[in-house]
Amino acid sequence: MIRNAAILALLLTASGPGWATDLTIGRATEQNALDPLFSDLGNDVSTAENMFDSLIRFDSKLQVQPALAVSWKLIDPLTWEVALRPGVKFHDGSDFGAVDVAFSLKRARSVPNSPGPLASFVRSVKETEILDPHTIRVHTDTPVPLLMDMIGRIPIIPAALGSQVVTDDFNAGRAMIGTGPYRYKSYLPGDKVVMAANPDYWEHKPEFGTVTLKFLANPAARSAALLSGAVDAIEQIPPSDIGVFQNRQDIALYSAISTRVVYIAMDQGRDSSPFLTDKDGKPLAKNPLKDRRVRLALSKLINRPAITERVLAGAGEPSGQIVPDGMGGHDPAMKPMAFDPDGARKLLAEAGYPDGFGLTIHGSNNRFPADSQLAQALGQMFTRGGLKVNGVEVMPYNVYAPAATQRKFSLFDFSYGSIASSSLNGLTGILATFDAAAGTGSLNRARYSNNQFDSVLAKAAGEFNEAERNKLLSEATRIAMEDGAILPLYWQKLYWAARKGYRVDADRGEATSVHFVHLAR
Repeated sequence: MIRNAAILALLLTASGPGWATDLTIGRATEQNALDPLFSDLGNDVSTAENMFDSLIRFDSKLQVQPALAVSWKLIDPLTWEVALRPGVKFHDGSDFGAVDVAFSLKRARSVPNSPGPLASFVRSVKETEILDPHTIRVHTDTPVPLLMDMIGRIPIIPAALGSQVVTDDFNAGRAMIGTGPYRYKSYLPGDKVVMAANPDYWEHKPEFGTVTLKFLANPAARSAALLSGAVDAIEQIPPSDIGVFQNRQDIALYSAISTRVVYIAMDQGRDSSPFLTDKDGKPLAKNPLKDRRVRLALSKLINRPAITERVLAGAGEPSGQIVPDGMGGHDPAMKPMAFDPDGARKLLAEAGYPDGFGLTIHGSNNRFPADSQLAQALGQMFTRGGLKVNGVEVMPYNVYAPAATQRKFSLFDFSYGSIASSSLNGLTGILATFDAAAGTGSLNRARYSNNQFDSVLAKAAGEFNEAERNKLLSEATRIAMEDGAILPLYWQKLYWAARKGYRVDADRGEATSVHFVHLAR
């Protein structure tokens, strides 16, 4: 652990005069940790990216923009050369350079207890070679055509922090040293993170003097805070609250169809799973979720249009695959599973469960709009289909996500937002066979495994021809969807609102960070 009082004092120092406007953002979900390498989950990224830069960034339309990397090129199929931005300073005044990139890529492999590990993004990196202070060569074990989509997202921290730095050092503020537009100032768990403008930021002068991320899990509380002026912008407005903000002169609404797919994951890695019972409530010795017929039966019991129309009030689009139209690997012929209770009962009978079985549904209650209501709706649909729903349990996301990662559930809803040019990262993280050493399946909380899928996905990962790669990604997706690997439900439509004087760039990648909130001009 690091204990450097001088650095901490510098970070807590105000950024200086010159900013007339501050910003407070009402966020629905607190980050799991301030450590920027702890997790790739959206709530963690939305906090970290204000203070830490990566080699690249994605704009609100998911187009790649250079950040700490100014250019990159392929030397040979296993070697990439990356030119780094000169003249960049860390918040403690030290110079950013190649050694920091190498250190960050290495640390991303093994941050303990992460609910959304970044290991999959660096899984193929064999060595990071430093050519000079602002040039690196990245050597990979296999050809990786989308390498910069992957390693380019890793937040960069100073190598001077040393290999002993741990997540607690970031949470305590001791290690909060980045190159981003804002410097860490304070953190009150369960309440807020406060940041101050970085006057030496390499790109431009930050728009705001002080930025506060205020955590308000309750949607009504977020809406009330915006209406009262306690916050300047909010995220995750429930569809039921849209009317509150429409046709107002003092508040503007913003929306986007996101890349986030909400899905059901089912424990397929254990012969006996903790929340599965017979109709009398006794634990099942055999896990029915390992049977493809049972998984597909569950999918047929879900009325996706009813969920998007009634539960979400239109703020979603039924899904039958990982990524929406416009992203590589999307197959327009791959439709959502049709609602078919009779077909579901037939499959359950074939699998040996003509009278169904018992299950508990787990979910979050503050990760995305109507997530608690979604879990309840799923419970009703499964009950009508002849299953015995023993319970529907929802909990705050910062409790729920680690528990799901620790495999404490049998059947649970989750979500994944693809911030990349294709489905490769999502398929690799969620559905590839879990292998900690190889960095595959880092988000595969259900431990799905299919050798045919893995084989096709590996071919796609090494294919430099974009059209052929996308064809292989579609093939891999079809294999997994026909196997009932997960049950996609819908892609979210997201809403933000901001007071007069501020505007929001509705981010298709869902981030609610200072990058996407601006002064209205």
